[in-house]
Order: sequence, then structure tokens, then C-alpha cells
Amino acid sequence: MLISGCARSQILDAPYPLWGQAVEIAVSANGEKRHLQILQPQEDGAAQACILIVHGMNEYIGRYGDIARYFANNAVVAGLDLSAHGLSNSVIARADENIRNGEDGQDIANAFLQQAQLRTLQPMRDDLERALTYLSGRCGHHSKAGKALPLFILSHSLGSLVAATWLLETDNKALRDRIGGIVFTGPAFSVTQIPGWRGWLQNPFVAFTFHTHEHFLHPHDEALPLLLFNQLLAAITVPLQDGVIELLSLPGMRELFSPTTPGWVVNYLSDWEEERRRHRADPLIIRRSVLRYVLAVEKEIITFRRGMANFDTPYLLIYSELDPITPAWGDRDFVALTEENHRDNEVMALAGENHHEQLFSKPPLRNRIMNKIRSWIELRKATQ
Repeated sequence: MLISGCARSQILDAPYPLWGQAVEIAVSANGEKRHLQILQPQEDGAAQACILIVHGMNEYIGRYGDIARYFANNAVVAGLDLSAHGLSNSVIARADENIRNGEDGQDIANAFLQQAQLRTLQPMRDDLERALTYLSGRCGHHSKAGKALPLFILSHSLGSLVAATWLLETDNKALRDRIGGIVFTGPAFSVTQIPGWRGWLQNPFVAFTFHTHEHFLHPHDEALPLLLFNQLLAAITVPLQDGVIELLSLPGMRELFSPTTPGWVVNYLSDWEEERRRHRADPLIIRRSVLRYVLAVEKEIITFRRGMANFDTPYLLIYSELDPITPAWGDRDFVALTEENHRDNEVMALAGENHHEQLFSKPPLRNRIMNKIRSWIELRKATQ
């Protein structure tokens, strides 16, 4: 932990990649904003749907230019930078502005500190709702017939968890009903299963924290002696775990004890070495994580799993069967409880694959995945 807290730089030396029209959505009176990009067909009236792309943990929507352009010949495509990510992170936004004004490279190593505000994923759900509200209004008059276009969400990893929990919890029924379906890719419906020798040391601790928080947050239907044991274990250990993590997430402490993303993670992001090289060299990827934020994600996964049987929005779920970052057991559990909730639900399990970012696969597989997403959206559009 101390080694990961050593001083390091992360230099932004090129403007943030804009693949569409930049839109800033106001969040508060003090000037806080969320960044949105929008790309639409060149021909008036060509759009047949609207798609909002939601990125994963510690990345940013500027990476998704190729994905956006793939759909933009017949859809209005938007991408959202979630709280503390991309241009929705004030450290990165200031650095990008300085770069565009002709200044030299900007150090953005401390951009991760904005995660400290994230005790839950509610700020991100609020971001999602604001973006959907904006896009819904913009897509209300794009079709040739003048009718509102169907609205879809294309989400990845943590973005999938944010979108799924918003769809389950929102009171905005009118906006929720505008959603024609959601595509999940590598959704964060489970906690990381660390591969190799590192896993021998770390996975028992990950499993223990998940088990105790799961029992601390929710009672379980199990034999009374086991229930009492688990509840007692959770009652003793969870406050201690949370207290230590909260302490290490305080100002000053979090700069020392926020872990750096392990090197093995990049090897499991894509099955394409060229993409892995791009990821390693990308200065806009946030390389460290405040522990409070990591714990918040774990608790959100636990809460989501408790109520996921009620998820009834049509979905296409794409995952890799051997992905260690968001292991497939979370996807299988979700499908087992929800697949029959809608006739258009579909699953694309990539047998033998272990990479996490399916949208950034090698071109042959990537093309197959993109075509599958397009055909599924076409199926759902026909029912809208």
C-alpha cells in the first residue's frame, strides 16, 4: 500500500478525444457539470433510435468513438462521462482546457481523489437520469414521422451496474418507460476473482469481505444456527472493515493508501494486444482507486443481487465465460432469475474467452458482437 502511494505523475499531453458534439449538463449552482457527447446521422430523419453509452469503472466515454460511429448512421448516439470520470472530473476538465489553450502537458495523477465523494453509486445514477432526460428530449422529434425515437442503453461493467440499479430503483416511471432495452457488456454483477498466485493470497480476503457484508446488509434464508453465526460474524467484522476503509479514505491517508490498478488487469481487458497497448499508454484512464469507492461498489453489487429477480427491462447480456474482473457467476445468477421476465431477453456468452471489454475485442470478434447488438436493437425497435 505504501509503495502504491508513492508520488507518481500521469501526464495529459493531448486534448480529450471528442467524437461528437460536446454537451455540458449542469449539476449544481456551483458550476459542477457532467460531460456528454452526441453524434447523429448526417441525413435529416435518418435516425431510427437513440442510444446512450455508459462506460465502466475508471475509464471515460472518449474511448468509445469507434463504437459510437458504428451506430450513428441510423441512430442518435450519446456517451456520458460519469461522476469523477473523464471530463466530468474537474481535474481532467481543467487539464484538457489548459491543453486546448496551448499549455504544455498537465499532470492529472490526482484525478482519482474525486472518487472520495462516492460513498454510493447514487451520484452516478443521478448522472444517468440527467443524461437520459436530455437525450429523451432531444430524440423526441428526430424521426421522419415526427414520433419520439426508442431509447436504448449500451452499458459496460460498472456502467451496467449503475444502469441496472437505476432501472430497478427509479421513481421516474415516464423516463423508465422510454427505455426500449439495455445492452450489458461484462456487467459488474459479481466481485473480482483475481487470477494466478495473487489470487491465492487475495481471493480469500475478497470472498470474506463480500460474505460478511452480504450478511450484514441483508438477512438470509438459512438454518438458524448458520444464520446466527453469519450475523454475529458480520456484526463483529463489518464495522471494523468499514472503519479501517473509511480511515484510509480520509484526506491525506487516501493519497497513501489508494491502491494502483494491478498490472494483470490490463492483460484481461482485451484479447487484442494492440488494444492492451493503447490502454497502458492512455493517460485518461484513472490508475488508482479510493478504497471508499471500491467498498461502495461491492455494497451496490450485494444490494442489486438481492433484488435483481425483479428486473424486467428487456436486455441483451454479453459476457466472457472466463472473465476474472467481473466473473461469469454473477451473469449466470442474473440470467437464471430474469431471463423469463421478457420474451426479448438474450444472452451472448463468449465461450473460452477471458477478456472483460467485449466492445474492444479483436476486430473479427468485435464485429460479431457489434452486429449482434445492432440486430437485437433492430428487434426491439420493431416492437416499439
